[in-house]
Amino acid sequence: MQKLYRDHGIVLRTHPLGEADRIITLLTRGHGKVRAVAKGVRRTGSRFGARLEPFGLIDVQLHEGRSLHTVTQVVTIETFAQQITADYARFTAATAMLETVDRLSDDVSDPSPRGFLLLVGAMRTMAAGAIPPHLVLDSFLLRSLALAGWTPSLSDCAACGVHGPHHAFDVGAGGLVCSACRRPGAVAVRRSAVEHLILLLAGDWQNAVRSDDTTVLEASRLISDMVTWHLERSVRSLGYVER
Repeated sequence: MQKLYRDHGIVLRTHPLGEADRIITLLTRGHGKVRAVAKGVRRTGSRFGARLEPFGLIDVQLHEGRSLHTVTQVVTIETFAQQITADYARFTAATAMLETVDRLSDDVSDPSPRGFLLLVGAMRTMAAGAIPPHLVLDSFLLRSLALAGWTPSLSDCAACGVHGPHHAFDVGAGGLVCSACRRPGAVAVRRSAVEHLILLLAGDWQNAVRSDDTTVLEASRLISDMVTWHLERSVRSLGYVER
């Protein structure tokens, strides 16, 4: 017997199914990532087609199925799409966030509402437009990795634990490494970039926005490398982000 349940969710992506249906991928607060069929939403007279688009925060009712659930009711709680899609930088950064969540959630066996709340907060900040989109994205990516258990070591050596400061970053080792533990492939990193990573991880916008462009770009590259390493593949949308 199928189970009917409700949850809050954010639409991560959609793709067509047949002539009138659509498969919706959601990150939900209580059930993690869910894939569901929304029947008839591609028809002009659909009751809730527009509510099932990316960047939307919704209250959704679903029937639980074996592989795909079925959407039976949708209520919009908050929509960020209009503000996000009106600006290219916001749109590409927000798209990269959704793609990263989609990939990361495949590796999470016990979903926590913290990831959902982090995404909602990041979407809300992105839509507001007060913080540069690339900073919102980088902070979100770094904090998402931390929630997944991959917090980079930004003070002690990731290999032997000796206290820093250290001047090399080894993505495979998990962060900064000392001279004795430095392996081929570790990259030199400036102290200002490390401090910027610490600010992003803490969500300290007041100080993060003061970082110079070179520092921001260096930190962004490290974050992108970390995401690629842990996901074992690149996030396609990151290539379109304006930094």
